[in-house]
Parts: sequence; C-alpha cells; structure tokens
Amino acid sequence: MSDGRVLFQEFLRAPTRVATVTASSDALVTGLLAPHQLDGSRVVVELGAGTGRVTDALQHRLRGAGRHIAVEINPVLAELLAARHPAVTVVCADAARLPDVLTEHGIERADAIVSLLPWAAYASAPVPAIAARALAPSGTFTQATLRGFHLLPPARRQARDLRAAFGSLTPGPTIWRNLPPARVLIAREPRH
Repeated sequence: MSDGRVLFQEFLRAPTRVATVTASSDALVTGLLAPHQLDGSRVVVELGAGTGRVTDALQHRLRGAGRHIAVEINPVLAELLAARHPAVTVVCADAARLPDVLTEHGIERADAIVSLLPWAAYASAPVPAIAARALAPSGTFTQATLRGFHLLPPARRQARDLRAAFGSLTPGPTIWRNLPPARVLIAREPRH
C-alpha cells in the first residue's frame, strides 16, 4: 500500500492525531532540516514521524552517525516506520512523553528536534516547554505549520507557547511547493 493511502486511512481513523492527509514535500523536508547542525554524534528527535519522509532525509544527512529517535503516536505508522528504518529508534508514544522516552534510551538532551505534530498535540500537552527542556542549550527545534492558518487561535497559541519556551522564534518563508503550502517555525535558545 502506498504511503499516501496509509496516511489518508490513518487520518480518517484519527484526524486529530494525524497532521495531514499528504506526505511532506521535499521542499518542506528541506526547510525543516536546514536550520539544524546534523554533523558528528548528534542526538536528533523527530516528533510526529508519520510515514517517514523526514526520517529518510535525516538518515541520509546523519550518514550513520549520531542517534535518531522517531516518536510517532499512531501504531500503524510507527510499525511501518520501524520496518523501513531499523537504524532508527522508533517509539510509539505521545510527544508529551518525550522526557521519559529520552531517559529510557539513556539520552540526557537532544541536539535537534524536528516536529510535524498537529495542533491537537499542542492543545493536549505543552509541546514547546517539553521540547525546550529536552534540548541542549545550543539545540534547535523546528515545527512545520500550515500557511494561511496562522491567524487561527490554535496557530496563535502555538506561536505564543513557542515564544515563551524559547528565546528566539523565527518563521521561515512560505513553502509553496507543499500541499497545502506550509512554513517552518525555527526556535532556538531553549528556556530550561
């Protein structure tokens, strides 16, 4: 079964837990990863890994170095991801459990966190504060958001919470080569 079909079926099954009905475009994946230093023995965490478009790109950039933890709440998507990427530690869990997930895997802090979480995840847990506490002081957090929805209350709450958890928040340019168009929020200087 194609990734698009699996993603669509899982979206229909649990629309608040699956961020989109389409896989991220190459342009969005590039935008999510560009702000991160991914060299050496980095610890990279992926939140809302889905079918693995970002996972593929992260594995390519890491080239076997560092640690890669992919957190996915949907068991069908997590199983698919684990089968495709045996070198990645895939954890079927809610992003709210991130501190426990890191501890369970002997990791104190992450160097980079890449998030494709939907707004519903932000409504049910303080994702920005959790991510800030999980990051090393020099770490970076990136979050994909849908363009055109930035004035809606969930998007404004997301931005407000990111500003409270990080000393620096920069919205990237609109990525038109994604369906729907998106942008990346880049958060640095985590407040522990």
